[in-house]
Amino acid sequence: MSAEIAHCGGCHCRSVRWQVEAPSSVVAWSCNCSDCAMRANIHFIVPFSKFKLLGDSEQSLTTYTFGTHTAKHKFCKICGITSFYIPRSNPDGIAVTVNCVDSGTLKHVEIRRFDGRNWESSYGKASISSFSKSPEK
Repeated sequence: MSAEIAHCGGCHCRSVRWQVEAPSSVVAWSCNCSDCAMRANIHFIVPFSKFKLLGDSEQSLTTYTFGTHTAKHKFCKICGITSFYIPRSNPDGIAVTVNCVDSGTLKHVEIRRFDGRNWESSYGKASISSFSKSPEK
């Protein structure tokens, strides 16, 4: 596993800003669930402890849930961008939208597919749940 670095990012209007610790090369997920498909979302997942909101970003966020209400889709109240969220697959982690990471720190993104339309049968077959776990030292 490569060394983790700080990646910064946020929404379009910059009202929401965050920092995440992750390698410069990440595995990202392209999901075809009803929400991700409409947003063309591609995201990588980190443990919750590796993510922090910066400044007064919290006041610009609102949350959308549906279905099981496990996923917490966080988006900016001003520009509407979902730059991160708490995924159903990893409620102990954060899914970071790749295209919302400031340029310059992500060097390689491996994209894997997740069949979110058939979530229950896909979840057990994919390794997605392991991405929110901190590596053993």
